[in-house]
Amino acid sequence: MSEPRVALTFDAEHPSRTASGPDSPERILDTLASAGVRATFFVQGRWCTAHPDVARRIVEDGHLVGNHSNYHAPMTLLSEEGIRADVREAERRIRQTAGADPRPWFRCPFGKGADRQEVLGPLSGLGYRNVHWDVDSGDWQGDPDPSRIDAAVMDGLRARRDGAMVLLHTWSLATAAALPALLAHLRDEGATFLTVEELTSGA
Repeated sequence: MSEPRVALTFDAEHPSRTASGPDSPERILDTLASAGVRATFFVQGRWCTAHPDVARRIVEDGHLVGNHSNYHAPMTLLSEEGIRADVREAERRIRQTAGADPRPWFRCPFGKGADRQEVLGPLSGLGYRNVHWDVDSGDWQGDPDPSRIDAAVMDGLRARRDGAMVLLHTWSLATAAALPALLAHLRDEGATFLTVEELTSGA
């Protein structure tokens, strides 16, 4: 496999699992900074205003910011007006708190609605396009061992070969622990790290 392109994407949201740590987002940002890797963070609006310093650091460190809704409710449970209201509120909070425009990047909470026109239509009307993933690290499942996250991403990369969009979460203790070795292993494979914008533009 020669120089596969990889976009590491982190959903920055309030944790819904027990295997979370309050310092996990900062540890992840520290690791990315030490490695000189830019990633993409899909930021939940409520999380952004609850953690303004971390949200601002994501932008200051040069990472790409996307919108991950305000309430992290499945988009498929909302009306079209509900989708618009939720996404607009998240955008307002991200702009006001982090100082970044998340458009046009959006990730549906839980991936729900990523293939549904009744969700994609309102998103498009607001200037967004949904960004799904093709490599799931599994860091949200139960209490995973860091080595399992590493293996899941590496197996997914080898299966995908190029253009991998990797799903990770900022709240996961296991992700924070796994990331230094994972970045090293990806580099051993010759991986080039890109943001979602760079990857989708063919950079």
